[in-house]
Amino acid sequence: MPVSRIRLAVLNRTVALTVGFTLAGITTAAMAVAEPATDPAPIPVPPGAAEAVAAADPVPAAAVAAPAPDTGAVISEAPGIAKVPDGRTLTVAAKDETQLPVAPLTTSLSSRAWMVGGTFTGATTGAVEGGSLEVGYQIGCAIEMDKVKLNGEIGATFGNSTLGIGGFNAPGTFSFPIKGQVEVEPRPGTVTNVLIDKKSFKGTAGRITLKDISIKVDNCVGASSLRSYALLTSSTADEDDVVAYYGATKVF
Repeated sequence: MPVSRIRLAVLNRTVALTVGFTLAGITTAAMAVAEPATDPAPIPVPPGAAEAVAAADPVPAAAVAAPAPDTGAVISEAPGIAKVPDGRTLTVAAKDETQLPVAPLTTSLSSRAWMVGGTFTGATTGAVEGGSLEVGYQIGCAIEMDKVKLNGEIGATFGNSTLGIGGFNAPGTFSFPIKGQVEVEPRPGTVTNVLIDKKSFKGTAGRITLKDISIKVDNCVGASSLRSYALLTSSTADEDDVVAYYGATKVF
C-alpha cells in the first residue's frame, strides 16, 4: 500500500476517535445536568440544645414578676388543750397571725417596733359560768441598756496673759478644753409581757381579733424576739381552769 494511503487511513481513525471521545463527554455532561441534585442530609441537633438556646435568651423586664410585699405572716402553733378533772375540755387557739417589723417612731437604734395581728379563740365544754380570754405578746431582748452616764469636764487656760495693778492684760491666747465620755452599762436581757386585750364572756367561748396593732420595746441593743400568747380561763362556781397558747417565736 502506498505511503499516502497509509497516512490517510491513520488520520481518519484519529479523527473518528476524537469525535467519539467528544460525543461521549457531551453525553456524560448532559446526563449529569439532567439528574436532579439531592439535598444534603440534615445535621442532627444534640439533646438539650434547644432548651439551652431558649435559656440563654434574656427575659424581658416586664416578664419578671415583682416580689410580693412582706405581710409578716406567721404560722400559728398547735392549740393549747387541757382536760380538767371534772371532764370538761378547754381549747385556746390562734390563726391568721402577722408580725411585721417596722421602723420605730423614736428612730432610736435601741428601739424595736412591730405591727401585729391575728384571731384568737377560746372555748370550753360542759356547764360553766363564763370565763375570760387574754391576748398579748412576749418580747425578748438579748441585751438591755441599764444606765447611761455622761462624764465631762471643762477647763480654762490663759497663755501670755498678765494680771497687774493696771488691770488684766490679755494679749495672749485663751483655751477652754472640753472632755466628755459616755458610759453605757448593759445588763442581761429580759422578757416583757405586753397585754393587748382581755375579754370576759358569759357563755362557753370567746374571741379576740387584732389588726395592725403597734407594739414596741426600748433600750434593747441586742437581738430581739417576739411571740404571741393567749390565756383562756374557764370558771365554775368553785373553780378556775386556765390553759395557755404560745405562738411561734420570731427572731429579729
